Amino acid sequence: MPVLETESSKDKGGDNALPKLPIPELTDTLHLYLRCVKHLLTDEQFNKTQTIVQQFSAPGGVGELLQQKLKERRDKTDNWVYEYWLNDMYLNNRLPLPVHSSPAMVFPPQNFRGPSDCLRFAAHLISGVLDYKTLLDARALPVDYARGQLAGHPMCMEQYYRLFTSYRLPGPQRDTLVAQESSVMPEPEHIIVACKNQFFVLDVVINFRRLNERDLLTQLERIVKMANSEDERLLPIGLLTTDGRTEWAESRAVLMRESTNRDSLDMIERCMCLVCLDDASGPEISDSTRAMLMLHGGGPSKNGGNRWYDKPMQFIIGADGCCGVVCEHSPFEGIVLVQCTEHLLKYMIGSPSKLVRAASVSELPAPRRLRWKCTPEIHKLLSASTDKLQRLVKNLDMNVYKFYKYGKEFIKKQKMSPDAYIQVALQLAYYRCHGRPVSTYESASTRRFREGRVDNIRSATPQALAFVVAMTDGKLSSSEKMELLQGAIAAQTKYTILAITGMAIDNHLLGLRETAHELKLETPQIFTDEAYILSNQFILSTSQVPTTVEMFCCYGPVVPNGYGACYNPQSDHIIFCISSFYDSPQTCSANFSKAVEQALVDMRDLCDICKPTCNTSEQRPGKQGQSVESTHRAEEPKNQAPLPKVVVKAAEQSPAQGGGR
Repeated sequence: MPVLETESSKDKGGDNALPKLPIPELTDTLHLYLRCVKHLLTDEQFNKTQTIVQQFSAPGGVGELLQQKLKERRDKTDNWVYEYWLNDMYLNNRLPLPVHSSPAMVFPPQNFRGPSDCLRFAAHLISGVLDYKTLLDARALPVDYARGQLAGHPMCMEQYYRLFTSYRLPGPQRDTLVAQESSVMPEPEHIIVACKNQFFVLDVVINFRRLNERDLLTQLERIVKMANSEDERLLPIGLLTTDGRTEWAESRAVLMRESTNRDSLDMIERCMCLVCLDDASGPEISDSTRAMLMLHGGGPSKNGGNRWYDKPMQFIIGADGCCGVVCEHSPFEGIVLVQCTEHLLKYMIGSPSKLVRAASVSELPAPRRLRWKCTPEIHKLLSASTDKLQRLVKNLDMNVYKFYKYGKEFIKKQKMSPDAYIQVALQLAYYRCHGRPVSTYESASTRRFREGRVDNIRSATPQALAFVVAMTDGKLSSSEKMELLQGAIAAQTKYTILAITGMAIDNHLLGLRETAHELKLETPQIFTDEAYILSNQFILSTSQVPTTVEMFCCYGPVVPNGYGACYNPQSDHIIFCISSFYDSPQTCSANFSKAVEQALVDMRDLCDICKPTCNTSEQRPGKQGQSVESTHRAEEPKNQAPLPKVVVKAAEQSPAQGGGR
């Protein structure tokens, strides 16, 4: 996956200056499709698929018709696949957002010495959000430029402008991504603070004045006091948003019958973001535990109801120092989440907490608690949502694993792409665990095109299979294995370039399928064929999410018997977040993590045998227990300084200051 560089110059022409996403030639896509699926099928299955593809591509046939219609669509739209892709990837999906869809960024653990430290951190973070939103509102955010493969291209910036102005509205069959336009309605001037499963409106602009950090802290202190009032505690309505999308749409319709509920829903749906002040979750706060707490809040008995999953940005600040952000994924990709959160954490490091010029409490209107009118029907729906979330929490098998034996610098010395190398290692690990290749998804940005999102790098290449078989059966010499490794990495790199330049197969096939549906044609057999269905069940769902500030990304599997594999390559180590479900007898996150480690070790040893001059002693292993960061900048100095870490430090006697180091 290409990584990004941010330039200080602005894109004078705007995103309309970017080219439109191309449409590959039909014959190219179908030829590549057959190459991608052949080694995943039996000979009988493949022969059937080959015949179906030939019929689809016949001169004057349905394939040519759909291709022509797709070209006409491209002429009329900024991005021919955007709506198809958004619906297929997110809005049509009926699974719950937590774990199944919404990824999380996990911040370094904070050393809060008490509640005041926690609230100071929250006030400082909110101040950073307002600072970043000022850049967004002025359209003054520097343009991203691609680095890595085909570096230098300006990237579409539209995803950034949906960070704090959008909302995913549940629907019975399909959700709607609602974007607030200033021409239709005013920009949001409030955030929602969740505390003890209650929701409070925190106005951040009062009388045309943005609240300073002292004001924010005062309001947060008031909210905590209100939330602690046992007499006024309301039901944990946020749990309804953890349910399946159809179930939540039905529950929301029931809530909307009451005007009190409509007002509360309106305030949440129009807010800038959520800040979730979580209770402490228990004594064991390992990386894996923190990852799970970010994804699902620990369930109904902990902080699972202290969320509203339809909002794109939920900043989580735990009393025990467990902090991060969970995002609703439909408005933007992971790199946008990374860039935003890195800006916030660097703001907190570089901008000391400004708890000065305290306003009189009487000058600030009190934050408002959102009220809910709950009928017996709502109680019943809440009970059902609670039970399902609890089952999901118990089912998630998460393992955050830090590989310290080497990092991307060693891989670069082999003249190999770190991302391609890690993808091949994941293929080797899976093959050793399960004895077969499986359909694999790696997201690749198409943001060099107007309104670009992602396409799929199909990492389970025939070349990768040849390499992993050779590494497993031990029949070939080291030099022969090395040739196969280089071939696998070359194939992975080639497919990456196809994907980022709009020439991969997944979006194209999706566009052809959806065009047939719009024309009310019978679904072409290529899309009902077993090969197509199998090739879209992504047992391995992978993504490179590199960071320059100490944090890591995590998400759940996308199929019941699969793995989520998010990785964060650093100069001298790699962070993996491996997820699966306990109720699948085929998967085990710990075992897969061990297989990944062994694959990386064996690949390093192979490189050392075949290139004895390479010296890995320069790679200084990190120590277990250290907090580790990664980067999304492509090139770094060999002697990399420790990555920045945000930790609140309490002052001794003067008014406490939330600072960063």
